[in-house]
Amino acid sequence: MTHPIKPDPALAAEFKARPLGHHSPGLQRPLRPLRGEPTAGKYALLRTKPEREWMLVQFTGIKGEKLILHPDTIFTDWNAAEWAVFKLRWRRHFGQDLAMD
Repeated sequence: MTHPIKPDPALAAEFKARPLGHHSPGLQRPLRPLRGEPTAGKYALLRTKPEREWMLVQFTGIKGEKLILHPDTIFTDWNAAEWAVFKLRWRRHFGQDLAMD
């Protein structure tokens, strides 16, 4: 899936530095479609231990169907978890991996 906003690594770096909180207008433009993508296949985080652990999951897009769990992808740092989901959504929208970690 693509959209008219061009991939800008500087905006990705801004997100990585501060995944939560206020984002610049430049970063808000690509975040809206990244966060509002169709449900089918959408990556998200499932809290498995309150405020301590999150698992990568995907929605199927079918009402009532269980999430697709990725138990091999567990995070204990919220910022790292948000960054991982951002990179997956970025790849889905722009068709390219972020060349940063």
